[in-house]
Amino acid sequence: MFNNKEPEFNFSKLSNILNNIRKYIPLPKNNFFIFIIVILFFIGLWGSSGIFTVQPGEQAALKLFGKFNSLAGPGLHWFFPSPIGDKDIVATDTIRRLELGFRGDKAVPSEALMITGDENIVDAQLLVQFDIKDLKNFLYKTISPSEKTMMDVAETALRQVVGSKPIDDVLTTEKEAVQSETKILMQSLLDNYETGIRVREVKLQNVQPPQQVQDAFDDVVRAREDKAKIINLADAYREDILPKARGYAAKVIQDAKAYEAVRIAESQGEADKFNSILKEYNLQKETTESRLYLETIERVLPKLKQIIIGDPNKIYIFNSDNVKQVIGTLED
Repeated sequence: MFNNKEPEFNFSKLSNILNNIRKYIPLPKNNFFIFIIVILFFIGLWGSSGIFTVQPGEQAALKLFGKFNSLAGPGLHWFFPSPIGDKDIVATDTIRRLELGFRGDKAVPSEALMITGDENIVDAQLLVQFDIKDLKNFLYKTISPSEKTMMDVAETALRQVVGSKPIDDVLTTEKEAVQSETKILMQSLLDNYETGIRVREVKLQNVQPPQQVQDAFDDVVRAREDKAKIINLADAYREDILPKARGYAAKVIQDAKAYEAVRIAESQGEADKFNSILKEYNLQKETTESRLYLETIERVLPKLKQIIIGDPNKIYIFNSDNVKQVIGTLED
């Protein structure tokens, strides 16, 4: 449709302005001179349109005659205006996000359902956060890098990682490993495709078995939790009992060593005593025998109520009260 809007630069108005200037400043009455002034004015206006500002966190990709020329960072810049030059200003530090397997509160089963390493099916939803690390590659190397390409890379990486692990690991203990491996694999693919994208974070939002077998898997999870609880209780009991047992064992060992030392000392004393007696015995056998006999009688007789001493002709009976007299008689 034709647009009746007044053009931004009205030549009739410009001509009137120049005519008013001529009233005060003598100018040559030459239409060519006026034409030159108009041309210079438009050239200046066209050149000033090349001034642009790049905000913090942004970069500008500059193109000269449709071909990439350079990058410009934050600040005030000038570059050839259109149609010679062109620019694309992009917020490179902005964190962008991609949702795989869901959109908001709505699940997308075609993206979320995938096969694990032990041939089970799991429902996995992934949130990816990324920014731009190479604006040139982001704009000119890959078609739709932050949308279709990014979605394909995320789905490929997650399916490959999940497909290498059993379902129990994906659902319980290996979620962190799945996230880490998926991030590494995504970054590798994005770099190979020269997308200019940097993956900041990969987060599993919801990982669960299909709805049809959810109850069975819940039972398995509860059983694992009970197992872990029992193991923790057993570990606590072990940590309580073992130090006590070690302490008691150390005490028994110390007591045994002390008893050993006492018995060795007593035995050594008895042996030394026996050796000294043996030495005296060897020197005076008869006297020593008599002394040993009398010492033995002196220890034994006081413990008896009656003492019987006999020889081939007579038998003598003594009470324990006159043992000393008996021993004295024997010594004589």
